[in-house]
Amino acid sequence: MKVLVKSGRVVDPANNLDEKLDILIIDGKIVELAPNIDAGDAEVINAAGNIVTPGLIDMHVHLREPGQEYKEDIISGTKAAAAGGVTSVCCMPNTKPVIDNLPIAQFIMNKAKFEGSANVFPVAAISQGQKGEILSEMGELLEGGCVGFSDDGLPVKNGEMMRRALEYASTFGAPVMVHAEEMSLVADGSMNEGYVATELGLKGIPNVAEDCMTARDIMIAELTGGHLHICHVSTKGSLDLIRQAKARGVNVTCEVTPHHFSLTEEAVRGYNTNAKMNPPLRSQEDLEAVHAALADGTVDAIATDHAPHHIDDKNVEFELAANGIVGLETLLPLTLKLVADKVISLSKAISLLTYRPSEILRIDRGTLSVGAIADITIINPNKEWEVTEESLHSKSKNSYFIGYTLKGCALKTLLAGEVVFSRE
Repeated sequence: MKVLVKSGRVVDPANNLDEKLDILIIDGKIVELAPNIDAGDAEVINAAGNIVTPGLIDMHVHLREPGQEYKEDIISGTKAAAAGGVTSVCCMPNTKPVIDNLPIAQFIMNKAKFEGSANVFPVAAISQGQKGEILSEMGELLEGGCVGFSDDGLPVKNGEMMRRALEYASTFGAPVMVHAEEMSLVADGSMNEGYVATELGLKGIPNVAEDCMTARDIMIAELTGGHLHICHVSTKGSLDLIRQAKARGVNVTCEVTPHHFSLTEEAVRGYNTNAKMNPPLRSQEDLEAVHAALADGTVDAIATDHAPHHIDDKNVEFELAANGIVGLETLLPLTLKLVADKVISLSKAISLLTYRPSEILRIDRGTLSVGAIADITIINPNKEWEVTEESLHSKSKNSYFIGYTLKGCALKTLLAGEVVFSRE
């Protein structure tokens, strides 16, 4: 099958490309990039006036299958991904049962292969059952297709366990992806500690709950040489620690989420449970620190922490509500707003969504090189659209941005050269 993506502005940070080009795809792979390629008998996709990028990669997604398919499943989650321009997702291991053995990982990969609209790369649990007691069979899981290890929302409490995880994973070059949080400091907090929490009568979570665990894990990574990846960083203090660690040569990377660079604790006013996150939405100072870290290269990736929840999980008192929001379909416009606000360049934004995640995870995606698999996103950066429950492809509708008009969207998403989503 031949496909020609014609006349788009091709932005591929992996190859320092930003120019008007055609892309010829044969049998799911890119065979040529050049101006004015002769279409011949190829199917032509007109990308004139739009941006063409490698398919976006979201390295932090909850697909909920197996075990909580009423919230999301592989089919609905990958449809939401494709609609957001995302062609590859890393699904986190807090499923029921936990992704801590090869048969569960293989079930997910097989279902995604035959029924999904995006590539699915499982992230396996660091410890069996996410209990923090016995390491998962890391070698077997990596050989079987997993790309990293995380106990997800459960920080590894035991420092010795974290040391062994980093040491063992380092023998395979795999990242250990951590939720940095000292749970004793979180206690029963439900939002960021500060003036807004006091005013609303909600118990707060101090920044130091994240910062002290970030510091511990960085020091253990420095000791072991293992690859530490810190998920959804939300505080100025943690970003400063990561910046300093990188300057010392520590093998540490990190991601931030669109909700942490777009919203502050002020969003909680009105007790909107779609503003309840973990880590929580922080202060304006922290948001500005996230922007600065995106600009100076401290941040390596943007990831959504896509967390679907049934309405019954959110339609309760704020303290009792589940943490998180869906984010796959709002990832692109919220990231493009960073470009519009001159926080980062377009090339930097696309790099944070494509090439850098692929480097961290060591997957063969995130580039438009000749010979690469033709995962491609065609973006209209100027199209405005309203976020509604009906417009979201996810089973769950827990987005803070319902009712917002956002700017920028995926027009078409190609997976190995095949159109899996079209907005037209």
